[in-house]
Amino acid sequence: MDAQLTDGLLSRAVEEGVVPGVVAVVGDRDGTIYEGASGRLSLEGNAPVRPDTMFRIASMTKAWASVAALQLLEQGQIELEQPVADILPAFGELQVLEGFDGDEPRLRPPAGAATIRHLLTHTSGVGYWFANADVLRYQQMSGIPDPTTGLLASLEMPLVADPGSRWEYGMSTDWIGLVVGAVSGQDLAAYCAEHIFAPLGMTDSTFSPSEEQSARMMAVHFRMPDGQLVPMPMEFPAEPEFWSGGSGGFATGSDYLRFMRAILRGGELDGERILAEETVDLAFRDHLHGAPLPGLIRSAIPELCNDIPARPEKQGWGLGFHLVLEDVPGMRSAGTGDWAGLFNTYYWIDRARGVAAAILTQALPFYDAGILDTAVAFEQATYAESAVPTAT
Repeated sequence: MDAQLTDGLLSRAVEEGVVPGVVAVVGDRDGTIYEGASGRLSLEGNAPVRPDTMFRIASMTKAWASVAALQLLEQGQIELEQPVADILPAFGELQVLEGFDGDEPRLRPPAGAATIRHLLTHTSGVGYWFANADVLRYQQMSGIPDPTTGLLASLEMPLVADPGSRWEYGMSTDWIGLVVGAVSGQDLAAYCAEHIFAPLGMTDSTFSPSEEQSARMMAVHFRMPDGQLVPMPMEFPAEPEFWSGGSGGFATGSDYLRFMRAILRGGELDGERILAEETVDLAFRDHLHGAPLPGLIRSAIPELCNDIPARPEKQGWGLGFHLVLEDVPGMRSAGTGDWAGLFNTYYWIDRARGVAAAILTQALPFYDAGILDTAVAFEQATYAESAVPTAT
């Protein structure tokens, strides 16, 4: 790919105030194709963004937790159709929130039991407070904390749909993290460190950054109504009651690229295998089983997230990965797995074309129009050169 072209894209994004700083990485099965950085760690300082800058990857953590669960699936320690409550009895206590009668929530038992497959595909019925107005209202009325507190009580939110009935973005992968802990005997952070990060040489991937890593962390910024970005102090609990499989990760772009390249190579990198090739194939198949995807994820907290319309292409959901099921002209191929993080970090893994990439910054709210335009331009630049083979 044309590194100079991509360097220019990143520099312009900084100069035009689209991002305070940014890192972008591209790799194939053989190695790193591109790594670039531009901008500052904080608009209140002069420290530059570098390839070793640390990022809060938020929901890009979901891929790690999902791979951890897939490892247990390979070992026969869990099954896709296994009820979650068989492992975590507390999940079986969750009721379905149908709505409200005045200030009284209407709750009922779910029509069926949620399974491990439901958690991995976001069809368990679990929602998010920032993406579902009923969840937010229940949280505010009940006093249940939100997941950013790191408190186990945040998992006590009721379901908002019967398991298997529809796709609903929420804390399903946090529950997956608890499944991993209950089955393996290690908490999620320790499990990922031993079974994913260490084998893949991901030395800057963690749930608990060191002081040295924190010093390399980019500050979160907020987009003001006039379009300007301002630094936004944001602290996470140093010792949460549980490690969030849905949003608790920190990493550099280069570390996350090593993870993506392992998936791209069928579960192996530099002689270390974290998944069998057949398991990766399984993860990249559509597992929605008819559960519909929404045409729009409507934000309940605009300060955190903008409304998110569905992509125009046919979509599906694998075991931990969103799937695009049709070729996107000039961009990713059918079968590509992808997702993003709340602070406007984005990745994709195109197994058909043999390329994986991510673009990372730290800005709220999510799904920022200018950052999306930059991400699209970055993806188009990635596929513009003959270094990436044409899909067949």
